[in-house]
Amino acid sequence: MNSEAIEKIRNQYEKITRTLIRDHKTITTMESCTSGLIASLITDTEGSSAVMKGAFVTYSNEAKILQGVPEEIIGTYGVYSVETACAMAERCREVYRAQYGIGVTGSFGNPDPANPDSVPGEVFFAIASPGGTEGYHCTVPAQSSRYDYKMYMAGRIADRILERLAQDS
Repeated sequence: MNSEAIEKIRNQYEKITRTLIRDHKTITTMESCTSGLIASLITDTEGSSAVMKGAFVTYSNEAKILQGVPEEIIGTYGVYSVETACAMAERCREVYRAQYGIGVTGSFGNPDPANPDSVPGEVFFAIASPGGTEGYHCTVPAQSSRYDYKMYMAGRIADRILERLAQDS
């Protein structure tokens, strides 16, 4: 991923954070494959402590369940599913009492040996808010590094967060 693309994504998150600050809204994340990058990008903007309530990095199935994602959802739909992403978004939003919750789960470059439903490049994410929860699926093209995979996904998620913020304004 080139520096221009990375800068564009960073600018998207600055806009997200500034919009949340302006609108007195809060956000939280429960992230798996992005490993906390979404939360990190949100907090790169000065004043983000007014909007970022906290975040979970739940890389394993066990971590997701310990944070309140129903084991039955993972068992029924798989850890890599829109249903699990929605449960993650809803649960972190509930725990932190935030207006927005973001859930992200999926596989990047290689199959996950711990989960047979792993399909490299398939990522699911969700945005939960008082208006409801929307789940999304994204097929991630091959990237040159784990960081590039995470940044690519951060950009796709930022697009949807910005759309939701515009709808809610």
